[in-house]
Amino acid sequence: MTRTILESKTKTVTIGFDEPFCVIGERINPTGRKKLAAELELGDFTTVEKDALEQVACGATVLDINSGAVFSNKMAEDPRYADNNFVEPPLMRDLITRVQAITDVPLCIDSSVPAALEAGLEACEGRPLLNSVTGEEERLELVLPLVKKYNVPVVAISNDDTGISEDPDVRFEVAKKIVQRAADFGIPAHDIVVDPLVMPVGAMASAGRQVFTLVQRLRTELGVNTTCGASNISFGLPNRHGVNGAFLPMAIGAGMTSAIMNPVRSQEMEAIRAANLLMDHDANSMEWIKLSKVLDAMKEGATFAEASAAAASAGGRGRRRAR
Repeated sequence: MTRTILESKTKTVTIGFDEPFCVIGERINPTGRKKLAAELELGDFTTVEKDALEQVACGATVLDINSGAVFSNKMAEDPRYADNNFVEPPLMRDLITRVQAITDVPLCIDSSVPAALEAGLEACEGRPLLNSVTGEEERLELVLPLVKKYNVPVVAISNDDTGISEDPDVRFEVAKKIVQRAADFGIPAHDIVVDPLVMPVGAMASAGRQVFTLVQRLRTELGVNTTCGASNISFGLPNRHGVNGAFLPMAIGAGMTSAIMNPVRSQEMEAIRAANLLMDHDANSMEWIKLSKVLDAMKEGATFAEASAAAASAGGRGRRRAR
């Protein structure tokens, strides 16, 4: 069975066909979050730290760290701040340092800037996931050497120099190309986690069926683990969490092994925990039982994040007494 190993300084997470679904928390990302970007511009990491702790309490086993911030005020003072190659590398180091100081889960280093990826690799303790490489020739030549140098796994996104194809067969061939090019660098297939690109089902009615078929092919023909931006499937639709909550178990049943998503949403996490249970990836139903207690606490008025954090704290106290 294919296993992709991620590590922090103290914890190991395995993404694999016979493992529980890996939830990669997406919240530490200033893209589209003006308040967070403004805080980061001031050197304020309050929201970052809050998001890190909440996501882990709610069930994220990996945290995605995205440094794509726009510093509008600094840009007006210094034109260098208009260049992401200037902004992102030091910000990535700061983000990783802050998150590693308060959590023990492995990280996913997320940037379109190669220098930010390397800055993250230098700052990371353990074996992070690198996000990402595409089938574009320039990107392959810039990112794959970093993957090899630091011996880390990488997310491979199924688009190339021609863009994102609506044809799933083309997206499969792009993924195959990346796996083959990675092999030329001595990077094994088990260190490639393919993102087959989930299209919005509101714009493309076949998007769900496409990705389920693609995931099955990637698993059986290439032997790779898979991931996706889970909320893409519901983009533009009402009641998005309902769509996401249906999509995730179906994707898991098709063979998807991880997703970059918001774990602070109880509906999606309940769906994932149920899928793990039904796939026999939840020993003695323990994770389902833990989640059920959290959901019961929510009936008394707690938010999912609050109830999850309280449950995690109570569990930690119980373990200390047992020793």
